[in-house]
Amino acid sequence: MIKNETVKWFKELSSSTRNWHSMKKEEVLQALQSSEQGLSVIEAEHRLDKYGPNVLREEKKRRLLQLLLDQVKDAFVILLLVASAMSYLIGEMADAIMIVVIVAIVVVIGFIQEYRSEKALDALKKLTAPTARIMRDGEIETIPSSQVVPGDIILLEVGDRVPADSRLLNIASLKTDEAPLTGESSPVLKSLEVLDKELPVADQKNSVFMGTHTIFGRAKAIVTSTGMDTEFGKIASAVQAMEEKKTPLTIKLDVFAKKLGLIIIGLCGIIFLLEIVEHGIGADAVIEGFMTAIALAVSAVPEALPALVIITLALGARNLAGRNAIVRRLASAETLGSTTVICADKTGTLSRGEMTVRKLYINNQLIDVSGVGYEPKGKFHINNIPMNVQENIHLNLLLRIGALCNDANYDGKTIRGDSTEGALIVAAVKAQINESKLREQYPRVDEIPFSSERKLMTTIHSTPKGRQVAYVKGAPEIIIKNCLYIFEDSKVQKLTDDKKSKILKINENLASQAFRILGIAYKDLPDTLRNFTEKTVESDLVFVGLEAMIDPPREEAVDAIAMCKQAGIRNVMITGDHKLTAIAIAKEIGMMDETHNLALTGTELDNMTDEEYDKIVKDVVVYARVSPMHKLKIVEALKKKGEIVAMTGDGVNDAPALKRADIGVAMGITGTDVSKEAADMILADDNYATLVNAVESGRSIYDNIRKYIRFLLSCNFDELLVIGVWTIAGFPLPLLPIQILFVNLVTDGPPAISLSVDPPARDVMKRPPRNPRAGIFDGMFVFMLASFLIQSIGSSICFAYGMFILNDYEKATTMTFLQVAFFELFVLWNCRSETHSVWRLGRDNLNNKSFLISVVASFILTICLPYIPILGSAFHIVPLTITELGLVLGISSLGLFVLPEVFFGRKFLRWR
Repeated sequence: MIKNETVKWFKELSSSTRNWHSMKKEEVLQALQSSEQGLSVIEAEHRLDKYGPNVLREEKKRRLLQLLLDQVKDAFVILLLVASAMSYLIGEMADAIMIVVIVAIVVVIGFIQEYRSEKALDALKKLTAPTARIMRDGEIETIPSSQVVPGDIILLEVGDRVPADSRLLNIASLKTDEAPLTGESSPVLKSLEVLDKELPVADQKNSVFMGTHTIFGRAKAIVTSTGMDTEFGKIASAVQAMEEKKTPLTIKLDVFAKKLGLIIIGLCGIIFLLEIVEHGIGADAVIEGFMTAIALAVSAVPEALPALVIITLALGARNLAGRNAIVRRLASAETLGSTTVICADKTGTLSRGEMTVRKLYINNQLIDVSGVGYEPKGKFHINNIPMNVQENIHLNLLLRIGALCNDANYDGKTIRGDSTEGALIVAAVKAQINESKLREQYPRVDEIPFSSERKLMTTIHSTPKGRQVAYVKGAPEIIIKNCLYIFEDSKVQKLTDDKKSKILKINENLASQAFRILGIAYKDLPDTLRNFTEKTVESDLVFVGLEAMIDPPREEAVDAIAMCKQAGIRNVMITGDHKLTAIAIAKEIGMMDETHNLALTGTELDNMTDEEYDKIVKDVVVYARVSPMHKLKIVEALKKKGEIVAMTGDGVNDAPALKRADIGVAMGITGTDVSKEAADMILADDNYATLVNAVESGRSIYDNIRKYIRFLLSCNFDELLVIGVWTIAGFPLPLLPIQILFVNLVTDGPPAISLSVDPPARDVMKRPPRNPRAGIFDGMFVFMLASFLIQSIGSSICFAYGMFILNDYEKATTMTFLQVAFFELFVLWNCRSETHSVWRLGRDNLNNKSFLISVVASFILTICLPYIPILGSAFHIVPLTITELGLVLGISSLGLFVLPEVFFGRKFLRWR
């Protein structure tokens, strides 16, 4: 649960700092009372005392003992401890010890889970820079980053991690990787331009932020915020403000334990009073009645249930790990199955995270490029007709320029450098162009680096004929503006205004489809030219064409989205990318259609009141350009509507939302340590399809938990009723404690455990998610009541037959014991489905080998028990005749007719 008003507080915290990005650098220097020569040493020490060290502080953590004690507060644990104490009081030491062992297992596992979740902030600290280069009194110094203060001047170079949030003062082609903070998949090109006030962090191009790092260029900046006042600090504060959440299953089991405890206490109280009425109020009668009530209470407690839940979740977690979904908290293995909404990040999860050239424009033709990602396989088509790549001089020229006017490297599998430039090289490789040979044939002799002001990059090359040529790429509108000619119909022609307009319209059309587009041009240079400048090189260019690229969707994501729709699960895309890009991907993968097409940006979300947003939250499919605060708000709004929310993420910015969601899912490949520590589950392959497969497994886990809960409760209370009724009537115990222990360990144990590995039902992903408000016993009550009554009547018939017809107490207890054991083994077959009985499951009756082996083994062991003298003596049972055994089997086989089709469903009473 999140602390009161956390989202509102987080929003206020985010807006409480100055809008440094909207101020001129002179205004920033003045506001911070600093200069480009830096602070004085004395002033820096004064500010360090005032603002504190530049570190992420943490709230006081719970001690290990407190974490351990918190596990004992669980309602089911308390119920089991009471049952253990009762067992000890009545002398049943074996039961008492067994229950204590079960409690210890549950407590230790819960302790380990919570201890791991406390480590999220430690991972945040690892992302902060250990040292920083600053200017103090005009001198460059290297100091621990913890000593950086607001007003300090920092110097950044390639590979440096930014020590604190800062406003840029001077830059040289600076690019930063802000993916851990904002989720932006591509390197961010920085500028000094003064920006509007109302901008999300991802759009503050004139600022750099703690925890991000530079990948190109260099810069000088002034520190504006340190420690907990930075964007990283706000995220740390949000994570700290959250209390540990309880999973839906944990909540349901807590409710169950409390109700079960009250029912058992009530029933045993009634039995105690009936004992007093029967035998009077003497001291011996009161003690005997009290001991009888305690014995019955212990027999009614399903002490194996917590262990069975743990086993089911552990087996489910192992199965998920084999499918690339690693569960950090066991209960999360089930939680995913109850999910009603999946909020997924676009980059790397729904999309490949690899920019890919999909369209080319050359020679007045639009060309489609097949193949996705960094795979070198792909073909070129015009109107679905394959092209002869080697013979097309226009295509070869375009791809050659894109590959050479480029600072990235490609080894056949991965890209080193800018992903956009990498996409250009991969496109050339698809056309059978050898990058290494190309660089040898056209060696680079000089370059004019990209700048945000020019929006162009130019490289100068020597051709195989010894000539000089300039290759240029950049923003299409700038390229067109600088072009005087066009390469068309295999020759250079004049670029007319009509042709310029046509190219720009094509560019606009591609941009509306969320493509990132680069214009490609060249210029033959005089052999004697040595002064390569913007004026001498980047004018009178020859336009060649356009290369349009996009981060394509994962092919598996399309099928996964379709499966989610079939399963009644809503898919929501939340990304730091641009709105058009997000919408294009959402449409391509089938997430957005004519009826579900609402998209919001973070800014639009900010401009809405809570009431306005509350009305549309269930209709929004895409959120773009969002901040950590927005993600929290989205999760909160969905949960307020009663949704069970799964949230995926890989960056530091995702940590608060991951922790707040019902189940946080981090990426194993691209995910930061922070996101992994805050998450409940990690996708080892970063694949959305893996997440959807995990939903299927989660649903199956919950189904299996319901199966053995239904089985255990259907067969536990009959012992209480039979023993209570016959002892109150003045007869000896129909079932002895040692016999009840055998039933609990042999007929309840292995068969119930085998239900935990039942394979998923055929329709598990064709039915809607279960109602989040429904109890764990939804629809079970009448089935359990029918089983309880039939078994109780059957046990009483067997006991009465032995006592009155055979006049033999030992045979009466034997028949009662065998009837109880066999009935459970028979009714178990009807606990494997909520809609199909054993008679309708057909071959699915045989799809669980563990189940078959455990049931057969338990049956053979039980039926042999009376006929093995040493075991018969130990369990106080005797051999039966064929007639007597036939009567027992006939009565117990009624368990096969407790049909879920008849006694199960929403039309009956529900215990919630």
